[in-house]
Amino acid sequence: MKILLAEDQAMVRGALAALLSMEPNFEITQAEDGDKAWLLLKQNSYDILLTDIEMPGRSGLELAQYLIQQQSPTKIIIVTTFGRSGYIRRAIDMGVSGFLLKDAPSEQLIQAIYRIMDGKRVIDGELAMMALGETDPLSDKERRALRLASEGKTTAEIANTLFLSEGTVRNYLSEAIAKLNAANRVDAARIARQKGWI
Repeated sequence: MKILLAEDQAMVRGALAALLSMEPNFEITQAEDGDKAWLLLKQNSYDILLTDIEMPGRSGLELAQYLIQQQSPTKIIIVTTFGRSGYIRRAIDMGVSGFLLKDAPSEQLIQAIYRIMDGKRVIDGELAMMALGETDPLSDKERRALRLASEGKTTAEIANTLFLSEGTVRNYLSEAIAKLNAANRVDAARIARQKGWI
């Protein structure tokens, strides 16, 4: 079973890789951020993507979205320390196979992998309840613009990254600010990040 492990914290990645390597039929490939994972997903096929949510470059949800758009047979399991309702809701709506907290017992992760490979979905019960919270009001484009703004990028840099005009980026940011009742783009990014929407 080929597993791509995407996790930016070296110690956590090493511990997860060591744990998974103890299973005789698991073959582990590691990626230290979302962009490296994305390149590996484009070049190779994996049975499972085991990913964190918040990473430099592409997020775990962006990797999941890429696989789903490609209609890839790769199963997606998200492991995170962040039990934010927005993340969970987006992951469930996307159709990820599993969503677990990093502090879950190690046997739970191994069992989840086998259950998911059998075609089941495994979502931590506490996380599933949280997903019933608020609905994310942001569009995908507003979310991407706001995420880049939260990284300190200027309107021009956001426009270049997303291949949009500066006017369009300003419109997306204005819409996001209005939807979140925020004072400005920094405030909007803070609110959206707290709720797990970016």
